[in-house]
Amino acid sequence: MTNKPVFFHSLVNLLQKIEDYILVSLLLVMITMSVFQIFLRNFFDSGIVWGDSLVRVLVLWIGLIGAMVASRTDNHISIDILSRYLPPRIKKFTTLVVHLFTAVVTALMAWFSLSFVRMEMSDNFMAFANVPAWVCEIIIPIAFVVISLRYTLFSINSLGRLMPKKP
Repeated sequence: MTNKPVFFHSLVNLLQKIEDYILVSLLLVMITMSVFQIFLRNFFDSGIVWGDSLVRVLVLWIGLIGAMVASRTDNHISIDILSRYLPPRIKKFTTLVVHLFTAVVTALMAWFSLSFVRMEMSDNFMAFANVPAWVCEIIIPIAFVVISLRYTLFSINSLGRLMPKKP
């Protein structure tokens, strides 16, 4: 029985390292492509035709993977001016409500963004360099599913904190 939590913890750590690696790699590719485009334009009056489109897609991917990374420790932007002054019991309840709300909203975003990606797949639209648009946009539902799952787990954890402790 003790192996299951250790395995789960190791799996979570592995997935977090993969997220970090993807985020850093995409950032390096974006910076490299941007600098290369500037170099080509300034010294050769040319550039890679699809370079700017790639950078725009990379900004989308970096932003959403960054949101996934922020969600792993509940570090999303929040307005918590009231929670600072609430009693601990009420603060635990409001934390549960916020986590549930976030989980539901991001689940809805995942659902609708998946519908959007499906429409893009059926349109066969190319984003750049023979890359289908849906490939560039697939990160949207993936990110929202991951964020929703994390906030669902936060909700379960918050609910556990609200339950009275047994002696």
